Amino acid sequence: MTTPSLLILPGDGIGPEVMAEVRRIIDWFGAKRGLQFDVSEDLVGGCAYDKHGTPLHDDTMAKAQEVDAVLLGAVGGPQYDNLDFSVKPERGLLRLRKEMDLFSNLRPAQCFDALSDFSSLKKDVVAGLDIMIVRELTSGVYFGEPRGIFTEGNERVGINTQRYTESEIARVARSAFELAMKRDKKLCSMEKANVMESGILWREVVTEVGRDYPEVELSHMYADAGAMQLTRWPKQFDVIVTDNLFGDLLSDLAAMLTGSLGMLPSASLGAPMENGRPKALYEPVHGSAPDIAGQGKANPIACILSFAMALRYSFDQGTEAARLEAAIEKVLADGLRTADLMGPEGGIPVSTSGMGDAILGALDASL
Repeated sequence: MTTPSLLILPGDGIGPEVMAEVRRIIDWFGAKRGLQFDVSEDLVGGCAYDKHGTPLHDDTMAKAQEVDAVLLGAVGGPQYDNLDFSVKPERGLLRLRKEMDLFSNLRPAQCFDALSDFSSLKKDVVAGLDIMIVRELTSGVYFGEPRGIFTEGNERVGINTQRYTESEIARVARSAFELAMKRDKKLCSMEKANVMESGILWREVVTEVGRDYPEVELSHMYADAGAMQLTRWPKQFDVIVTDNLFGDLLSDLAAMLTGSLGMLPSASLGAPMENGRPKALYEPVHGSAPDIAGQGKANPIACILSFAMALRYSFDQGTEAARLEAAIEKVLADGLRTADLMGPEGGIPVSTSGMGDAILGALDASL
């Protein structure tokens, strides 16, 4: 059997620090659970620009197309703010998403019991929250044509076009239904079919795809009402599927239900490769946090949870993913906190590597 391959792109800012803890986790699974990975590492973002004059070298892009999964840290920093738009660090990430055709963005919002006081919502509203937002990532208003700023008469006009084909909607819907089948078999599709023709098409196509999944309870909701319901009683949802724009907004809203952006992973999935695995990019939701880079203050949990998602969705290791998630939950329940998690009730302060040590200890205890 071929050893599964993983390309690691630590990136900028705190990316290398949090990714170093992921490398330790990967080594643990190899030594203690016999899970071996063919791991390679390369540059993306500002560090790639510094070396190659581009945020993503063609050779790195080629590697990303060949491996079973890509794990990315973070990109960007203030020293790159004045670069031309075409070579800004973020363009490297966008190129990965575009050329790998990663159309299905999975953004979980899970509230660990130990952190339920961090949310701005009441504890009973968010405690035990575990929902998944599936966002279409490669089409919609961010990519539709025509677009731009034009002059009409004596004033300027900004234009962006919301555009979806049936096939684009169907493939992300199918991705969401497949995910719902592995969870609580409940899917809510969100759009604005009341005022947008693209929303009407979205609802029709999702309904058609749903006929192939009779076990899944499908519901529809206008996206603005969905935002209200996410803040009123988020635990009514399990899997939500929506378009690129609404998914951007709703996933950020859901992220803050958990109380800390430093805790949230994500996965971007594409079509299956020859080996049956989907093309995949995993990354924490947080940014490069240049203000704390190199200080040992960064929270590595979101990046580690991104690797847990890779175990589950790319490597068919759901049991081991659950083991890793349980180890993180145990460490948090024991009161260990990186700087971003230190609230009014305090906790046991730990560094980036200290959190990694604790998670490895909890993994050892799970054996």
